[in-house]
Amino acid sequence: FLFSAHFRMVRKVVSLFSALQRPAFFGMIHVPALPGTPMNTLTVPAILDVVRKEAEIYHNAGVDGIIVENMHDLPYVRADRIGPEIVSAMSMACSTVASVCQQGKKDVVLGVQILAGANREAMAVAHATGFDFVRAEGFVFSHVADEGWMDACAGDLLRYRKMIGADNVAVFTDVKKKHCAHSVTSDVSLGETAKAAEFFHADGVILTGIATGTKANSTELKELVDSTTLPVLIGSGIDVWNVKEYRAAKAFIVGSSLKKNGDWRGELCADKVKRLSHAVKRLY
Repeated sequence: FLFSAHFRMVRKVVSLFSALQRPAFFGMIHVPALPGTPMNTLTVPAILDVVRKEAEIYHNAGVDGIIVENMHDLPYVRADRIGPEIVSAMSMACSTVASVCQQGKKDVVLGVQILAGANREAMAVAHATGFDFVRAEGFVFSHVADEGWMDACAGDLLRYRKMIGADNVAVFTDVKKKHCAHSVTSDVSLGETAKAAEFFHADGVILTGIATGTKANSTELKELVDSTTLPVLIGSGIDVWNVKEYRAAKAFIVGSSLKKNGDWRGELCADKVKRLSHAVKRLY
């Protein structure tokens, strides 16, 4: 049995987009600062307690997915400086989230991102913990980030995925990623970047504002939707008041607006999660 050159595996999280008549809602868990990072104050068991509590809040609110990210590991380093202690701790955090979600009746898709640009490491964690997707930085076209120069990784990442047998793990990639300078690729439009990501076999593209928690540009959303057949996700700035502006997207990744005082460093607010979940489900 031969597959055509245009065959693409339809992965679980992408199938979810087809099944829903509205955008999916993915809640973000900002894992407390991990061992060895400057802001770390908690033991690993204490970190996992926080992760478990937030996973339970999201799961009880009926979200469609959860993403686990080491957002508190400031200042970030590039992937070649990520130590095994980070990968180990993120594996434990993801296993904790998976355990919470397995106890419920609702099937929740799970994703992981390891900052900064540690996409192979995230793929390994996803494969080991049964997660469904990774959020990858710098998939196509290099750029300058807070952490320095970030090389494109599509070829390396997808070869690594094949090598470890993780073909079921989808890759969603940011286009013109936030907290970055894109002057080197200023002659490449947002739409062309999305087309390149599609050509290099990404499973979806993520549109953000210029920084964590800032709104994405609705005009840019239209440009992406018109430029690619890939699912387009909104990766920052979504809240209960503006969801209607982005109904053309396939999913919302939300963290900051769900925290107390709207600050990503704050405590996750169960009421805010429930209100946003309700607002998203009423879009259609």
